[in-house]
Amino acid sequence: MDLSAARDKQARLDARLRELGSLLVAYSGGVDSAYLAARAFHVLGARMLAVTADSASLAAEQRQHAAHVARVAGFPHEWLETAELDDPRYARNAPDRCYFCKSELFTRLLPLARARGLEHVAYGIIVDDLSDHRPGHRAAAEAGVHGPLAEAGLGKDDLRALSEEMGLPGFDRPAAPCLSSRIAHGIAVTRERLARVDAAEAAVRAHGFRELRVRDLGARARVEVGPDELPRLHDPATAERLRAAVADAGFADVEIDPRGYRRGALSGAPGDGGGV
Repeated sequence: MDLSAARDKQARLDARLRELGSLLVAYSGGVDSAYLAARAFHVLGARMLAVTADSASLAAEQRQHAAHVARVAGFPHEWLETAELDDPRYARNAPDRCYFCKSELFTRLLPLARARGLEHVAYGIIVDDLSDHRPGHRAAAEAGVHGPLAEAGLGKDDLRALSEEMGLPGFDRPAAPCLSSRIAHGIAVTRERLARVDAAEAAVRAHGFRELRVRDLGARARVEVGPDELPRLHDPATAERLRAAVADAGFADVEIDPRGYRRGALSGAPGDGGGV
């Protein structure tokens, strides 16, 4: 990792943030939006606000982490209840689901920014995302929402190194897209399904796994863990305990994917959601 090159990109980001003048950051608590929020606070001070969309699609653990990072970094942070699940186009869970989620989010954030006296809205798209299939990015373009990280040429490795240098908690956390990304396309997104996935992933995490997905395939769940963690599941007793924990969350059948976690394994697309 060339930290000097990453710092040059950070300088370009800072210049862009100063140019924007004031900013509301769509903040999920993930590495990308956390760095953007922290950097915007560093550059703009009170002329920035981080806002987290709070809905059933946000995992409880992610909600707690977002609040924790905001406290540690000291930037202003608010919650905004969103209602994407009330939109039947979102709930039907077609491949363009993320478009309707981000449309709902940005439709809510733009007037909030105006009410807070902030000129612009930004989200955490990075250069790594530009080749992914992420319909939410189209919603951002239509709404005039900025992507200053990508504009500065920042990628995931840059953000992890720079976030560590800034002392941000979770700089090395695995990606955490919304819970709806776990539900197979064509299966309706409901609050009950999201709660079931959230409980199942919490159970897997409680067994000490760090990188994971529980894919909702209907009555059946498919558990994926990071390739480096797969050897633990070669022990039949460990694997059986994991299956039982996921079944207790409400799945009739549980399988463990022997290939481990892969981005886009549910949809076949390169991306794994469209978190900010």
